[in-house]
Amino acid sequence: LFLPSFQDLFGVSMVVPLMNLHIKSLGASHTVAGIIGSLYGIMQLFSSTFVGCWSDIVGRRYSLLSCILLSALGYFLLGTSTTVFLFAISRVPVGIFKHTLSISKALLSDLVSERDRPLVMGRFNAASSVGFILGPVVGGYLTELEDGFYQTSFMCASIFLLNAGLVWMLPWSEENTGNREHQQGNKGTDSFSAKANRDLHLKSATNGAMASDSLFQSPWIQVATVLKRIKGIACSDLWDIFLVRLLMSVAILLYYSNFSLALEERFGVKPLFAGYLMSYSSALGVLAGCLLGPITRLYQHNTYRILLHSSTLTCTLILLYASALSIWMVILSSTFLAFSTTVGRTCIIDLELTIGGNEASGTLLGVGQSVTSVGRIVAPLLSGVAQEFSPCGPPSLGVGLALVAILIMNANKQKYCSHGNVKLKNQ
Repeated sequence: LFLPSFQDLFGVSMVVPLMNLHIKSLGASHTVAGIIGSLYGIMQLFSSTFVGCWSDIVGRRYSLLSCILLSALGYFLLGTSTTVFLFAISRVPVGIFKHTLSISKALLSDLVSERDRPLVMGRFNAASSVGFILGPVVGGYLTELEDGFYQTSFMCASIFLLNAGLVWMLPWSEENTGNREHQQGNKGTDSFSAKANRDLHLKSATNGAMASDSLFQSPWIQVATVLKRIKGIACSDLWDIFLVRLLMSVAILLYYSNFSLALEERFGVKPLFAGYLMSYSSALGVLAGCLLGPITRLYQHNTYRILLHSSTLTCTLILLYASALSIWMVILSSTFLAFSTTVGRTCIIDLELTIGGNEASGTLLGVGQSVTSVGRIVAPLLSGVAQEFSPCGPPSLGVGLALVAILIMNANKQKYCSHGNVKLKNQ
């Protein structure tokens, strides 16, 4: 799964930076380009929860292959888009079904033990990040060629088809083995949140039957099952986890929202330097993903403490950036922020799965992705308002939101500590 995840973001990052240039070359105005971009975000917002829950119902193999192939179709259509209308149509299948990484994470959660999950997720994110770093370089080179955007889009579609072949060849019998191991381990342990588990955990027999029979069910039955499971999430005791995820996501997005412009206004540096600094941070994020193993061992696999400390460090570093008096303070904050945000993202996912239950991992990851999508919609609006007051306005607002997230975690500390300090179970 690490290779498909690398190729996934490698292909996507080849195309995405070139899309605004392409749609403008088709004659679209800035407003039309912005509307199409917003529609894609809105489709991702509403589809991620449904697709994630659907993967719990029909099984990872069918859902992952479907999402990969339909995403490939979207990028193929993008490679044939000679009008603004065709460009908009090409974004529909990608906007609805481009949840391949979320389903892959759910599959990894099925296959590995809870103790190893943060380490495996960290390496998975590191592999994806490497693709995201290399993709724009290759895409920039290809766009210099004649019809470069179309060639890049077709290459991205080909990468997704290759990923479909790799996923098809996976030893899928191991998925069921992993699920059985988790279910057996969960029987001997208390739940972290009784209400969450009551809503989300499926019986072992039911889980196995759904995986084998759901493909032959009526689509309406599948939709009804999806809605029932989403209602279970909405009524569960996970609101604080998702709220923390939303607040920290918006805080980090505010940090990056006007990064290049703020550096130019505050320190007189060129946008090229800001680009190099962001690439440097991305490379450090890859390294941080590889260091999650030693970090979790240092904290004795206490996910809650890691998340609390990483969020506190993130808040402190954003404050340091907002109050920086020299470019060296910015470089220092960017260096450590790459580590804290990578660790925090992995821990919040692990905490969602630990409390919510591994049997509903697709639903949980889908809801979490929807929460992050809400942050992507809200952050530009907040950033625009904050920039009216100061170039340091967005990161300063981010500090406030991060502080609220830390206070929420502290206020709910007893819930996480009442069962062994939220140590990962089955060990």
